[in-house]
Amino acid sequence: MIELRDLWKTYHLRRSAKIVARGISMTFPSGKAVGLLGRNGAGKSTLLRMISGSEDPDRGGILSDGTISWPVGFAGSFHPELTGAQNVRFVGRIYGVDTDELIAFVDDFAELGGHFNAPFRTYSAGMRSRLAFGLSMGIRFDTYLVDEVTSVGDAAFRDRSSKLLKARVGESAAIIVSHSMHLMRDLCEAGVVMISGVAHWHDDINDAIAHHEEEMKRPPPQ
Repeated sequence: MIELRDLWKTYHLRRSAKIVARGISMTFPSGKAVGLLGRNGAGKSTLLRMISGSEDPDRGGILSDGTISWPVGFAGSFHPELTGAQNVRFVGRIYGVDTDELIAFVDDFAELGGHFNAPFRTYSAGMRSRLAFGLSMGIRFDTYLVDEVTSVGDAAFRDRSSKLLKARVGESAAIIVSHSMHLMRDLCEAGVVMISGVAHWHDDINDAIAHHEEEMKRPPPQ
């Protein structure tokens, strides 16, 4: 369970201020996948970052009774001089998991071959995405945060990634940001529509999608 209590967040720009969270109070239940919808700039990714702990709200608080992932597939925290395997081991130690098992899982899933033992700075964008996604799936969390994950590689690898993500979400809770309504319907039960920093909860993902699509017909807020 994740409880949001009166979250506020404002970005101060050069000549203006943009409020991306306006007093958001809601509870994400344990064991339920929730889709987070809204037009670009509505505050979806900011909300995920606040829930993950990588960004602080200006006001309000977040309570949780379980473990929460970093955004699935995020590769920004890998050390460029460490190998893929060393980066995986380092993260595994932080989260207190069996590092040998984690390394074996990521090595098998990411299919990087000899590059797994090469410095991360030598990786292509696709290789970085494979390593990051494999690491995200290799550690079990009570809630997964998913922000526009796009699988890379050939069709077989993309299919394997999709099936693994669906399996992990089915075993845990998840908060998912995606512009793919097909993915939302496939993975999510409930939905939240973000409109100018205000969060609207729907118990049924189809109702959330209908609300979002109706909102997208309107001119964007100024």
